[in-house]
Amino acid sequence: MRITEKLGIGEGAPLTLIAGPCVIESADHVHFLAREIAKIAGPFIFKASFDKANRSSVDSYRGPGLKEGLRILRSVRDAGFIVLTDIHEPAQAAPAAEAVDILQIPAFLCRQTDLLVEAGRTGRVVNIKKGQFVAPHDIRLAAEKVASTGNQRILLTERGSSFGYNNLVVDMRGLAVMRTFGYPVVFDATHSVQLPGAAGTASGGQPEFIEPLSRAAVGAGVDAVFMEVHEAPERALSDGANALRLDRLDALWRRLQKIHAAVED
Repeated sequence: MRITEKLGIGEGAPLTLIAGPCVIESADHVHFLAREIAKIAGPFIFKASFDKANRSSVDSYRGPGLKEGLRILRSVRDAGFIVLTDIHEPAQAAPAAEAVDILQIPAFLCRQTDLLVEAGRTGRVVNIKKGQFVAPHDIRLAAEKVASTGNQRILLTERGSSFGYNNLVVDMRGLAVMRTFGYPVVFDATHSVQLPGAAGTASGGQPEFIEPLSRAAVGAGVDAVFMEVHEAPERALSDGANALRLDRLDALWRRLQKIHAAVED
């Protein structure tokens, strides 16, 4: 699948990186991270959210909002980067599609028919994150809702399944199941190590497992790896507990590319 003229994803394409901060903290910050990640990965998909509507606490930072957030993301795109962002409501699909290249459906919203259909109607690539409560074979139904608009530009992302309270588990069999639907499959390496709500008013995380899980997923044949990256996760305004520290990205990305090359051979 061609995302833009600069980047393809899926069969025959190199392993793709989707990376960036959880949420827009400032215009300067997202531009800084986009430049630094590009130095490591070359062409990649930059990810940041203009609003985190599903934060654990009402007091948690959510982002700059739709208007200002899309202005910032458009400036990142104008700087030559491929940009992905979440949408949470059907009315956000059209304006977001004017500013970014890929619309992402959050995991908690992957069964919201109106949201999926409106995203599909924009013609943009739609990345559907598999809900923590959805079996791998059932995410096909979400893809069919987008495809019903005539838009086949769909990505499917695994981010772990609920496993008791405040914990997620990744069933690597699900990656193979999702690939049978004919769409590129993405592994979300950082949300898969999240501990939802484990910090009381925020989520916790186990970032030490980012590398082993992402290596296993690439070995299982995924087309892309999604990572939230921050230069100082302890200061991140959202999801810092499960983010990958920027200075660890280079070595990990090199390892993942080697695994992907071996799998492709």
